[in-house]
Amino acid sequence: MAGRGAGRTGRPTARRRGGAAAPAPTTLEVDGLPVRLVRKRIKNVNLRVKADGQVEVPAPLHAADAFVASFVREKRPWIEAKRAEMAASPRAEAAAASPEEVAAWRAVVEACVPSLVAAWEPIMGVKAGRLAYRNMTSRWGSCQPATGRICINVRLALYPPECLEYVVVHELCHLRERGHGQRFKDLMDTYMPDWRERRAKLR
Repeated sequence: MAGRGAGRTGRPTARRRGGAAAPAPTTLEVDGLPVRLVRKRIKNVNLRVKADGQVEVPAPLHAADAFVASFVREKRPWIEAKRAEMAASPRAEAAAASPEEVAAWRAVVEACVPSLVAAWEPIMGVKAGRLAYRNMTSRWGSCQPATGRICINVRLALYPPECLEYVVVHELCHLRERGHGQRFKDLMDTYMPDWRERRAKLR
C-alpha cells in the first residue's frame, strides 16, 4: 500500500561506490506498535503486514522517522484489520499446530494425492516417481524432474480440495518444464485453465 511521498530531512548518509548505502533495518515504535523500518531507494512510503503479523515499512532513504510514524498511525485501522484477518487464516492455524494436528493433515493429503496423480498422469503424458509429504512453511510442493520425485505440503489439508489438485498438477508440469516461464504457464493453461484462481486461494 503506497503512501504519500516523504520529505527530505537532510540527514547525512554513508556513501559507497554507486551512491548512498541503504542503512540496516531498524525498529520504530509507534504508539506501542513495533514497526520494522527498511530504508530503500524508493520514492514513497509503503506498508505491509507479514504472515507472522509483523508490520514492515519500506521508506525512502531520507524519510523522517516522524513522517513514517504519522503514516503508520493513519493506517493503523487497516493494519489491525489485516492482522486479524491473518490470525484467522489457515497459515496462522498451521503456525500454531500441534504434532497431532500435523499428523492428521498428513493423513488427509496422503490419502488424496496418489489418486490425483494417477488421474492426471495419462492426461499430461507424464509419470511421477516417489511421492513424499512434508510440513513446509515456504512452498506448497516441489518436484525433482531427474527422478520424478514429488513432495507435497501437508498444510494443503487446510485449504479447499481444488488447491491440492492445483499443486499436484503444478508439480507434474515440472516433469515437462523445469522452470516457471511462459512454456510452463502455457502448459498450466492447457491442463487447468483456472489455475490462477486456485492459486489465489493459497495466498
